[in-house]
Amino acid sequence: MSRIAAKFKELRKRGEGALIAFVTAGDPNPRLTPEIAGVLARHADILELGIPFSDPIADGPTIQAADERALRAGTTPATVFGIIGRIRRKSGIPIVVLSYFNTVLRLGVKNFMRRLAAAGGDGVVVPDLPLEEAKEVSKVAKECGIDLILLAAPTTPPKRLGQICSASRGFVYIVSVLGVTGARKMLSGEIRRVVMRSRAASKGRIPLAVGFGISKPKHVREVLDCGADAAIVGSAFVNLIAKHRGNKAKMLRGLDQFGEALKSAC
Repeated sequence: MSRIAAKFKELRKRGEGALIAFVTAGDPNPRLTPEIAGVLARHADILELGIPFSDPIADGPTIQAADERALRAGTTPATVFGIIGRIRRKSGIPIVVLSYFNTVLRLGVKNFMRRLAAAGGDGVVVPDLPLEEAKEVSKVAKECGIDLILLAAPTTPPKRLGQICSASRGFVYIVSVLGVTGARKMLSGEIRRVVMRSRAASKGRIPLAVGFGISKPKHVREVLDCGADAAIVGSAFVNLIAKHRGNKAKMLRGLDQFGEALKSAC
């Protein structure tokens, strides 16, 4: 059983939903990311690290800016694998990376998955990898012990949604709204419908995690009450890092307090 599957099993026994915390690896610099991860691991159940990319088409201004800061700081995929290794030496938290396919392809699918596994990673989200192109990537990932996590949109038809749920491992990433990532004041009124459709398609075979726009404890509670197994929070954490990047102590304290508040809603 993978670390991701074991974590969801543990949480189900406790009657809890999962908090998945996303940050861009290397933002504001690679040396600080393991410390940020250590703080988030006090509250989050799964850690998602973005591999910075020059054209993150699924991400809004907040994460785009974080990618730019990380790239200016010299962050590369090899840097991210090193960061994962440092986190893993201190924590057993499941670690997922978000990487655009260009990065995976440039390194080679097998090489990428092997290096991710060797570093201590558990899963990968590839936002621009469609279901039709995922079969070979999924095969290689599985051979390397990596869960390939596919995305489903609010407009995904039921048949395709079922195929995505069958092809995913670890969990399915349910995009709550059309558009790009970014903290929002209110969540879409369509979330309950989207989660219910996804639940029917998955038939309970795989956990469902909702992301895009979740930025408050009440948002976390809302998506879990709708039937999701996890809430993914990214831009709100990244905003805190950006706001306090000149004051490490204040940044880490803010992340700790915010993470605790979010997890309390689970």
